[in-house]
Amino acid sequence: MKTTCLHDLHKELGAQMSPFGGFDMPIQYEGIVEEHNAVREACGVFDVSHMGEVLVTGPRATEFVNYIFTNDVTAAAPGQCLYGMMLNEQGGVVDDLLVYVLENANYLLVINASNIDKDVNWILHHAKDFDCTVTNQSDDYGELAIQGPEAEKVITNVLGLEIDDLKFYTFKIIDFGQHRIIVSRTGYTGEDGFEIYADRELTRMFWSRLIASGQAKPCGLGCRDTLRFEVALPLYGDELADDITPLEAGLGIFVKLDKPDFIGRDAIAKQKAEGPARKIVGLEILDRAIARHGTEVLDPDGNVIGTVTTGYRGISVDKSLAMALIDARFAALGTKLQVKVRRKIFPAEVVSKKFYKKSYKK
Repeated sequence: MKTTCLHDLHKELGAQMSPFGGFDMPIQYEGIVEEHNAVREACGVFDVSHMGEVLVTGPRATEFVNYIFTNDVTAAAPGQCLYGMMLNEQGGVVDDLLVYVLENANYLLVINASNIDKDVNWILHHAKDFDCTVTNQSDDYGELAIQGPEAEKVITNVLGLEIDDLKFYTFKIIDFGQHRIIVSRTGYTGEDGFEIYADRELTRMFWSRLIASGQAKPCGLGCRDTLRFEVALPLYGDELADDITPLEAGLGIFVKLDKPDFIGRDAIAKQKAEGPARKIVGLEILDRAIARHGTEVLDPDGNVIGTVTTGYRGISVDKSLAMALIDARFAALGTKLQVKVRRKIFPAEVVSKKFYKKSYKK
């Protein structure tokens, strides 16, 4: 089991620890509801140092990243972050990721912790035909995610970082004493959010300052999941997988079919022309029952038409909600369906996946 550079500090705070993506990670401290509400109402800080970072440099770095990535990096200026996916030839998702566009046509790929080894091997395999260098820097970085409506104020006041010039999905590199850090503004909660990438020593110092200030509540991966779920942000392994395409997940906007060839393009173009046979939808369970991952979704006649990918009793919206991958014929808003929870059948209805409507843009 791997650990992050903050592992001992989590244990000192009494965090409930659990395996996640091959790491021993904090799931909660005070409690998922309290931490969830802190991010919605004020500010929370997450240890996301388990995420992977891969640097791509060299004469053909742009061409290579564009070949393995569904979004179009050629249209992005240095300082921009792009969300997208790496696909297999069948159009399924190898991973979803952020690409940070650096100066001199270099790129930092931020990948999911559970996929680091798989992704790095996959990237290296495809890089063989390109004049570029791929460097796995996952062990070099710690990463904090500071989220919530007061996040900007807290980072400025507590850490002394000037970040008010950052717009949504941009980043900058800051010299902090003898250290160089990356600060971005993306978020994974539906609230204003920043990410700080730094070496392990500085990550520990930043975390300790934030916690000591009392202005940022330590938050575990439990509420990170409830927060992203309420605003329909996907989690790899749930809404995205090797056998789930971006079109099925409702993420076609991040697949640029009009750019030069990329891995999986033909499969996605075909699926778009024909229409996906399955779709990720939002469900409201018309009862207090909670439909967890893997719960069967039924049509009105009781036939299985799909399964739940994520399900919770919403914290911000107080409803039993789920995202589910189902037969596309039943995906229209308002469609009456059913879910089978512990051998009991409960009525459900297809609703917007964005259960929590607040959004942040600057």
